[in-house]
Amino acid sequence: MKITEKIKEPIAFEMELFEKKFQLAMSSKVALLNRITHYIVNRKGKQMRPMFVFLTAKMISGGTVNDRTYRGASVIELIHTATLVHDDVVDDSNKRRGFFSLNALWKNKIAVLVGDYLLSKGLLLSIDNNDFDLLKIISVAVREMSEGELLQIEKARRLDITEEVYYEIIRQKTATLIAACCSLGACAVAPDDKEVIERMRKFGELIGMAFQIKDDLFDYTEDAIGKPTGIDIKEQKMTLPLIYTLNTCTLKEKNWLINSVKNHNKDKKRVKEVISFVKNHGGLIYAEQKMLEYQQEALNIIQKFPSSPYKESLKLMINYVIERNI
Repeated sequence: MKITEKIKEPIAFEMELFEKKFQLAMSSKVALLNRITHYIVNRKGKQMRPMFVFLTAKMISGGTVNDRTYRGASVIELIHTATLVHDDVVDDSNKRRGFFSLNALWKNKIAVLVGDYLLSKGLLLSIDNNDFDLLKIISVAVREMSEGELLQIEKARRLDITEEVYYEIIRQKTATLIAACCSLGACAVAPDDKEVIERMRKFGELIGMAFQIKDDLFDYTEDAIGKPTGIDIKEQKMTLPLIYTLNTCTLKEKNWLINSVKNHNKDKKRVKEVISFVKNHGGLIYAEQKMLEYQQEALNIIQKFPSSPYKESLKLMINYVIERNI
């Protein structure tokens, strides 16, 4: 059995029902929109985010979910899908998970409008059901994700990212959405337990940090993964292995690295040299160590909860995040 199937086992019924509810949440009176959302639904990914919502809710409640849990999972998936659609437009990307992106098939204007539509559907799903506590969690996540992207763009121009700024960027860009999933799951079933909601938010944030560092490490591996090796260097993205190397090498080496990333990032030979230098300088070992620290911190947070299949699945999820090869 694949690890993702094993993680899903205790929430298999909820995930099946969620898919039906999610399709309904996307529906529109406009035929073009329905054709596009049908295309999106049929090319869904691993659905990690709704899985986090249901596993968190069931771990906290002792195995039950309610309508709010389904709405929370639908909202987070609608918002996440909207951000992916907009990202593909911003990045001028023609592929998403091996399939054509919306902007490749229907052009930028329609892709942006579909992203806006999904965003508004997510917000209205909360408002129409008076889930204002869930809406606040989602809105904070959307704001932080936008800030994180803009902070990264601002810093990439000068390549002057410190480790602290890097952690802030990935916390906002990636970790905040997984943190929102876990706090939504908690808030849906225990709306008055602020301490548990905050604990689960922190849990999700730590997993998100580990997840992004794992993504950074993919840039330095030759395995058949979702993106080509060296793509972050080509896009002048400052990742943890590179930041560590820049902060610990000699001034001469630092100047060579910055010059390589800034002015020679399309030169395949030079990019390979940068990758080798970062590897030999201990950049990957350092990043792996940080990733494992975040993983352990996340595991410590859920230790206090009683044993259950949902807790075990969340532990599997943490391990999957850092052991995955795609």
